[in-house]
Amino acid sequence: MTRTAVVAGGGIGGLAVATALAQRGWQVQVHERAPELRMFGAGIWMWENGLLSLRCLGAEEETVRRARAIKRWTVLDDKGDEVFTRDFTPDDHMVLPLRADLYHALVGAAGRAGVEVVTSSTAVEATPAGELVLENGERVQADLVVAADGAYSRIREGLFLTDRIAYLREGYIRLTVPTRPGDEDSVIYECWNGSRRLLYCPCTEDVHYVAFSCDVEDLAARDIPVNHDTWIASFPRFEDVVGRIGNEGRWDRGMTVRCSSWSQGRVVLVGDAAHAMAPNLGQGANLTLTNAVSLAAAVSGVADIPAALRAWERRERSLTDHVQRWSHAYGTVVSRWPQQLEQYRAPVLQAVTSLPWVDAQLNRAARHRPVGAG
Repeated sequence: MTRTAVVAGGGIGGLAVATALAQRGWQVQVHERAPELRMFGAGIWMWENGLLSLRCLGAEEETVRRARAIKRWTVLDDKGDEVFTRDFTPDDHMVLPLRADLYHALVGAAGRAGVEVVTSSTAVEATPAGELVLENGERVQADLVVAADGAYSRIREGLFLTDRIAYLREGYIRLTVPTRPGDEDSVIYECWNGSRRLLYCPCTEDVHYVAFSCDVEDLAARDIPVNHDTWIASFPRFEDVVGRIGNEGRWDRGMTVRCSSWSQGRVVLVGDAAHAMAPNLGQGANLTLTNAVSLAAAVSGVADIPAALRAWERRERSLTDHVQRWSHAYGTVVSRWPQQLEQYRAPVLQAVTSLPWVDAQLNRAARHRPVGAG
């Protein structure tokens, strides 16, 4: 008998899980509250673990078709001195597509796998017995319910699975700017000045992905439209890039979500609903894809789905928790470093990041091979 799954949320995590399950013979239905499948946002870092997961889903080629291949990630302090650098190789690489390109590729993969998508359909709760309740009163029964309804998940809250939601002291502005001849096209530059950070990411032939990070109390840096003068004053090296920014963009405060459990009965949380994290290591979407692929492998061909969900969490959660902690710590080093000790930040971090153990911790997820990815 064909098993059924119903997914709440048609974002990156929801479509990835739906596709992975459908590829394994499940009958899958996705309920998306928006009237159409669309993805907003700027660029996105795709590490090796995320690319392997996309390959498994049949979405890698379309995702990276226009994306820049990145040779190096370099962090600079306010004097332009190198804090640390991370090189990429053909076997340990990164590409930087537009978030919309990634999403379009996942929509296509879901369609090819036979996933049914219902738009303008909002999920409001789920029961451990495998029932998804919609806002219109409809109740959908399935062998598996996937809650991919974001960091403010109503399903997670209804099952009392939230352990902690923490708002961070930092926030982010993420957008794209047009390219110009002579622009760097294969190196990510992350520049620090006090608690401010500028991230320059070559993305496609036409646009670069640019991100800003600042303390929540830094009102000038939080301004939308972007306050060109204040950011150029902090990062004069990128005056030309900052000057290309128009009125687009929004400021989002960082947050983390931690759950007492990722599942209850036949209901399972994925993506931000399970583990929203600071974006400082660029692994949020990559881990969502990794966990989606491994989840489909874990629940397929087993008799006891709740037990399989618990076993899947035991196997995958330690890596996700690790990245969540290190992403938060990374942001803390930038945004909360004592101003009176600013002169010591670069040399301390140069020494620390040169340690093989630290390198292994920062790159543990990127070098992880997803279960189910072949």
